[in-house]
Amino acid sequence: MKQVLIKAGMAVVEEVPAPLVGRKNILVRVTHSCISVGTEMAGVRMSGLPLYQRALKQPENVKRVLEMMRDQGVKRTMDRVMGKLSAGSATGYSAAGVVIELGEEVEGLAVGDRVACAGAGIANHAEVIDVPVNLAVKIPEDLETGIASTVTLGAIAMQGVRRAQPTLGETFVVVGLGILGQITTQMLSANGCRVIGIDLDPRRIQLALDNGMDIGINPALENYVERVLKFTDGLGADAVIVTAATESNQVISDAMQACRKKGRVVLVGDVGLDLNRADFYKKELDFLISTSYGPGRYDPFYEEGGQDYPIAYVRWTENRNMQAYIDLLAKGKVRLGNLYHPPYPIDKAGEAYDALKGGGDKPLLVLLEYPERAGLRITRVPLRAVKAKSGKIRVALAGASSFAQGMHLPNMVKLRDRFTLQAVMSRTGANARAVATQYEAAYCTTEYDDILKDHEVDLVMVTARHDLHGPMVLQALRAGKHVFVEKPLALHEEEIEEIERFYAEHPNGPLLMVGFNRRFSPAMQTIRSILANRTTPIIANYRMNAGYIPLDHWVHGPEGGGRNIGEACHIYDLFNSLTGTPHVEAVNAYSITPSSKQWARNDNFVATLKYADGSVCTLTYTALGDKSYAKERMEVFADGRVLTMDDYKSVTVHGGKHKGWSSAAMQKGQLEELDALSVTLLKGATWPVSLEEQLQASRVSLQVEHQINSQ
Repeated sequence: MKQVLIKAGMAVVEEVPAPLVGRKNILVRVTHSCISVGTEMAGVRMSGLPLYQRALKQPENVKRVLEMMRDQGVKRTMDRVMGKLSAGSATGYSAAGVVIELGEEVEGLAVGDRVACAGAGIANHAEVIDVPVNLAVKIPEDLETGIASTVTLGAIAMQGVRRAQPTLGETFVVVGLGILGQITTQMLSANGCRVIGIDLDPRRIQLALDNGMDIGINPALENYVERVLKFTDGLGADAVIVTAATESNQVISDAMQACRKKGRVVLVGDVGLDLNRADFYKKELDFLISTSYGPGRYDPFYEEGGQDYPIAYVRWTENRNMQAYIDLLAKGKVRLGNLYHPPYPIDKAGEAYDALKGGGDKPLLVLLEYPERAGLRITRVPLRAVKAKSGKIRVALAGASSFAQGMHLPNMVKLRDRFTLQAVMSRTGANARAVATQYEAAYCTTEYDDILKDHEVDLVMVTARHDLHGPMVLQALRAGKHVFVEKPLALHEEEIEEIERFYAEHPNGPLLMVGFNRRFSPAMQTIRSILANRTTPIIANYRMNAGYIPLDHWVHGPEGGGRNIGEACHIYDLFNSLTGTPHVEAVNAYSITPSSKQWARNDNFVATLKYADGSVCTLTYTALGDKSYAKERMEVFADGRVLTMDDYKSVTVHGGKHKGWSSAAMQKGQLEELDALSVTLLKGATWPVSLEEQLQASRVSLQVEHQINSQ
């Protein structure tokens, strides 16, 4: 399918794999989409800036890049940043079209329904989109999909109006008469309010007047605060809604001066917020922020999980705001006819964006249209000719996660004499294409079966979300593919049992390797070599200062399985490696009972494992500490020696003549695990980690989880 991507200050149209429908989603063939003049054009301009200028404007991204450099090194980080920039990014957040497929858990919609859709990263400028049910609303029969594709803009404007709580006869000022301001003035008029619009562009003022606004003021020609006071008999406006976009702090100051005592100012746009106390203190003004489309926005349980808010308690959610806006359009209460030009075909998206770069006559609203054509739902897009088998391991990446992009793919490039990337599979086609292009894969896809049926794929690397690991591993093994799966192996005992049964039935089946990388790290290799001829059991104390993650993060939910199963499993495997045996005789775990709802039970716990050789290993896992402190530390006591590992940067030895190990950068073993994997697959060596050890570490994590949740 065709999709618009933003690259180097331009909009380009590329072929990407079509998405599949999610369980709680609908698949929509887009007929029209709406370009956001403000948000999207700011993104286009940003993408065209030199890297140093982008850094100055986005300091929060600089912080993340610096953290990546600290953990992964400068070159790897810069390669990843430049690769993502060159691949481009998806854009768009407002569209309309026809439902062509329903997820298995969807109710209330049917194939053939016309719907308006919202959401950044969801309602993209693409021929087919996968949309959660709470981000789609039906379109009445007498409303065109072109107009309905403005639903996101309408919901944003409506939430701003709702925050202001207008009543009949009140006087409102709307600052900024771009498309959001134009819609806002019409909604206020429909509420029976007198509306004063403020803008520097006379053309925008006239458009708003033509659509029913009462008074328009150009602040470049007259003092609008004085004019507002005059219009309101010296009292001031009941409320001001700011829909402008500027870095100036004066906008909010003027808005407050234009208000009456006990009035309110609502911010919808993006302006400077260096507030002057005197502007609102004497009048006791209310200053309100309007968050995008309304209640439900930025709540993953609502937007992605489809969990609605009860109407008795939350009357206007983002979905209900969307529907109310569509109804206003259908009844002619909001009119957009004089605000946009004829739609541009998707193939001319570049011209559409160029039109928005123009001068004072640029349109306030630009639509794209998508003619119906065959081949919209093709899930596999070729990128280069497939090479004949060359003695390398041909890899298909299943799940183009940030971790895979930041760690495994760069490591495969380092080991290019042994690995070659055959395919990239991701839920979103644009992401699949971007990663596949950056790392020179033969093709990209959104369909897992595409890589399972590909005879040119030797190894499937599963890096999807945790709840998919078990099922995806089994599918790949049954398809005869070797599998490398990021931890955890699975979230449920039943899935582990199925994998175990597979190997009982196929003792010479494909290789399975879980990404328990820490055992392969130089630090742990050093420690194991020192302990190789030990005469006593070991006592190992491992501390993981994991840091706090909010409970609404996917890691804590059913997709992640929690932090014990999702991360601490690393350490249970490490204990197996250090003791040299997977035979755990006893597991005991204790958790802090959360005194605050911000903590989960598996955020803070201690787990102790007793092994058949008498060794005792303890993990202290906590989210209570400060992230500036080193994350991981281990002490091992054996044979009169104490071995200390600090954050995979050093190993020190007290007792005996053994030397330690040190490194300037953290080395957790991800490169070494792929090296060991390649030796097995290319030279027929034994598995890097036995099946028994992998299953045991996974089951220990389930035992710990059961114990800390049943206390």
